[in-house]
Amino acid sequence: MKNSTMLNLSEQSSTSIYQYIFDLFSKLGLPAQQSHIATAAGLLLTAALLLYVLDYIMRGVFFTALNKIALRTSTKWDDYLLSNKVHIRVSRAILVLLARQLLPIVFLGFPVLTAALVKFLDLVVLLTIYHLMNSLLKTCRDIFRTSNGFKDKPIDSYLQVVQIFLIFVIGTLAVSLLTGNSPWSFLVSLGAASAILMVVFKDTILGFVASIQVSANDSVRVGDWIEMPKYGVDGDVLQINLNNVKIQNWDKTIVTIPTYTLLSDSFKNYRGMQETGGRRIKRALNIKMSSVRYLSEEEITALKNIRILSPYIDQREREIAAYNKTWNTDNSSPVNGRRMTNIGLFRAYVLAYAKNNPNIHQELTLLVRQLAPTEYGIPLELYMFTKGTQWVYFEDTMADIFDHLLAAIKHFHLQIFELPAADDLRLLVSKEEHAESSL
Repeated sequence: MKNSTMLNLSEQSSTSIYQYIFDLFSKLGLPAQQSHIATAAGLLLTAALLLYVLDYIMRGVFFTALNKIALRTSTKWDDYLLSNKVHIRVSRAILVLLARQLLPIVFLGFPVLTAALVKFLDLVVLLTIYHLMNSLLKTCRDIFRTSNGFKDKPIDSYLQVVQIFLIFVIGTLAVSLLTGNSPWSFLVSLGAASAILMVVFKDTILGFVASIQVSANDSVRVGDWIEMPKYGVDGDVLQINLNNVKIQNWDKTIVTIPTYTLLSDSFKNYRGMQETGGRRIKRALNIKMSSVRYLSEEEITALKNIRILSPYIDQREREIAAYNKTWNTDNSSPVNGRRMTNIGLFRAYVLAYAKNNPNIHQELTLLVRQLAPTEYGIPLELYMFTKGTQWVYFEDTMADIFDHLLAAIKHFHLQIFELPAADDLRLLVSKEEHAESSL
């Protein structure tokens, strides 16, 4: 190969196959140059036919057999191999490697062209190996997703990290192949450009670190319901990649946020609620303060007809009677001693109703509390958990409870606070007009 011309007729490292065909054409009376061209053309046609036959056998026989075997087996890993086209990548790798061995023989009489073809085919081999490794990595990802231990882990982030490393290795080998230098010298030269690489791959590096910390701290999993109002996120995590996290909101919109925001910004994760099996109800009834009063004996007797409240009333009557007797209470004024109020009995009724409700989780916090009075009345807050976490079940259960309480509160001679409505204003005007007309 010392001669730089495309044809080298004097100095050749011939092979037996090439020399045999070359001698056949020489015996036919062809000049040496034409004999080389005819030999290369014949060998190229033979190599192409061989590669075509091999590709046909693989596609028509080998792939069909693999598909039938995969359908008959109960395992999933062979299905993942086929779906990620590993068999196609293997066949292409075989064809490329075979072509890498054949073409230098075909163009043996053209050393400069052979050298260029060898470099080109070496690059194709590297690219083929990358695609094969990438398909195998995707197959491993799909297999891990079916495992309970990896189902909620950010496997896509791990895959992308390995892919980046694989691309870096293939790229280094490709540059080394093209330049003829050692891969180590290329890596040393990258040290000077590390600052630029840090800037270019800043988001990727941050995402990689965030993925590792999120996985190590188990702060977010695929399938978790998270909420980040800053980014309009309120839904389930679909995918955690190296660079971004994909969330499907409850309105079915898809939101994508950078992975490192899971570390730099705060978010709410509802996984604890889902694992507990109860969803919190925290809602208050605003009671009109002017409707709060002591109850008479007749009203208390009437309320004893409420089955779930009757035991509480009996117990309270005994406690109050004992207290008032001990302190010799003067019953001439209701504020002396202890008396039952309508809001107190209503609060006891709401608690008893919740404890007897089959849709309320009895093992979690269950209380009915009175909050500080406001300009909107006295808030009587229900703090409890439903037995299920599904949205529809939660809303139906909460609506049923408050439907019942809003209808039952009038039996305790209480009123719900409401701001003046149009009907209230009309009633007030009609009363004033009636008063003026009576005068």
